[in-house]
Amino acid sequence: MGGARETIGFDDFLKLDIRVGTVVKAEPYPEARRPAIRIWVDFGAELGVRKASAQVTAHYTIEDLVGRQVAAVVNFPPKQIGKFMSEILVLGVPDVGGEIVLLGPERRVPDGGRMY
Repeated sequence: MGGARETIGFDDFLKLDIRVGTVVKAEPYPEARRPAIRIWVDFGAELGVRKASAQVTAHYTIEDLVGRQVAAVVNFPPKQIGKFMSEILVLGVPDVGGEIVLLGPERRVPDGGRMY
């Protein structure tokens, strides 16, 4: 992906609302152009359950995802992904082969916790 991006101010960083939530439901998304899984993530009482399409089939099965805590940007506008409306951007980084590895806390934290 190249080097570092342009420098931003701390106020710009604060505009991102990155929260941790628990995957409560996952199902195949066979209609997607690239292999993907539809997931529903519970961010606690304040934000509730939000959904996303994630291209994570190389490393994760549906059974692997349910119960896993993940980090996601929760304040982007919804985005239409095929016939599915994605409400969050689940965060991950590519492995050496370019397949996505999800980001999440190393220990269990309360759902809805904000990254700072």
